[in-house]
Amino acid sequence: MEIKYKDTHDFSKEQLEDLFLSVEWSSGHFPEKLVAAMKNFKTVYSAWDNEKLIGMVCAMDDGIMNAYVHYLLVNPDYHGKTVGRTLVEMVKQHYKDYLRIAVIAYDDEIHFYEHCGFEKSTDASPMFITSLWT
Repeated sequence: MEIKYKDTHDFSKEQLEDLFLSVEWSSGHFPEKLVAAMKNFKTVYSAWDNEKLIGMVCAMDDGIMNAYVHYLLVNPDYHGKTVGRTLVEMVKQHYKDYLRIAVIAYDDEIHFYEHCGFEKSTDASPMFITSLWT
């Protein structure tokens, strides 16, 4: 197996649906919206095993100071193969001249992000408004 990494915004709805549902993210049930979303992200890096999309990271930024990692997901069949770390390193390199790269991590992901160089904030908490698409 040779994993290749790409800088692309073009994905089929089937590729995105398979990847997002592999990690049980509800957004995988809206593959048409995901296709459009990928085109709107400033930065998208993806990991591939031949023609199979196995991971991706998507980030937004203000153009000069702050970048936000919005998605980082890796198909569970590829966990432990440094795919996630490689994708994070690609984002860190892309935004190396920015003041801050931020990510909202769930509790079970904090160790991974700390291993990638992120530090948990002691004076801030993530807040969300989540709506279910109809």
